[in-house]
Amino acid sequence: MSKKLNELKISTPGRVCLFGEHQDYLKLPVVACAISLRISVEGHRRDDRIIKVQLPDISDEETFSLDEPIIYSKERDYLKSSVKVLMKHGFTFSNGFDCIVHGQIPINAGTSSSSALIVTWINFLARMSDQSQILPDEKLAWLAYEAEVLEFSEPGGMMDQYSTSIGGIIAIDFYPETRVTRLNTELKTFVLGNSKQPKDTKYILSHVKDQILAVDKILRNIEPEFSLQTVSYDDLRFYSKYLSDSQYQILEGTIKNRDLTVLARRELIRKNPDHKLIGQLLNEHHNVLRDMLNISTPKIERMIKAALKSGAYGAKINGSGGGGCMFAYAPEDSERVKDAIEEEGGQAFIILPDSGSRQEIPEVVK
Repeated sequence: MSKKLNELKISTPGRVCLFGEHQDYLKLPVVACAISLRISVEGHRRDDRIIKVQLPDISDEETFSLDEPIIYSKERDYLKSSVKVLMKHGFTFSNGFDCIVHGQIPINAGTSSSSALIVTWINFLARMSDQSQILPDEKLAWLAYEAEVLEFSEPGGMMDQYSTSIGGIIAIDFYPETRVTRLNTELKTFVLGNSKQPKDTKYILSHVKDQILAVDKILRNIEPEFSLQTVSYDDLRFYSKYLSDSQYQILEGTIKNRDLTVLARRELIRKNPDHKLIGQLLNEHHNVLRDMLNISTPKIERMIKAALKSGAYGAKINGSGGGGCMFAYAPEDSERVKDAIEEEGGQAFIILPDSGSRQEIPEVVK
């Protein structure tokens, strides 16, 4: 048994959005937490310029050549887009790679499995490139955002890439410019619940995003100084006469979420926050997402209700919604909360905050 030359293994966490769901693409603040479910890419250089990636978790495999122009052959062709973005930024590759991807993160469930894969892959590629670069966390996040969102004109924001790259608990401000703050707060056990209901992330994101951007455009035409970043919740009623009931509802929900995020961040800046208050704010955030943005599902509601009844301090849907995951903050009774979620048909994981994208010790290969 011996290790192959040039072997490298990189892993990256998934994430939950603690506060600020459907906010980052509006340049409104978010608070996110990397979680102890990870995805890894392990591989070595080849003698030719072929990239071959095995994805056994989804019974798939991808192969393409660096000697040919990179042409996307499917929607969200992330393995190719990551290479293309790195080349655009001056990275070169004299060799291809044989790689294998393994993941613990639920797929298409709102826990950033796609972003974690892209961050992992770009981290791997940059280190294995001719330039052999270890990218700073925030540069890694930006390159992943380019490869995932900009290359395919997707509707998403930047939270996923920054959270999975940097790790821990972070607050991100996007206005007037992007600023990431690492929060050294000590949160305890969460329970992640996968409803196993597939969701159309692209549709849900664009649906919610298109609605609030239409509202923003209407109000800016009436009042050029109007801003989602600065408007006071108390002043919203003034704008109701210009909007339909549904438009006003999504505006009100957006600003409520913004203000809840600011309030939660104020508590999370503390080293030892009030854990019961964090749970209460999670519940309030979920109520807005359910009742005003309409992104929850009956099954997720049952899972949340069961988690709260079993001792969780708070719970909310996670990600764009319409299926996927919820999570509960459960510093006590986490096993009981896990069992309750599973009794409602969910797949449950006890998780903790985790570090960002990192190099691992590769497994020994024959």
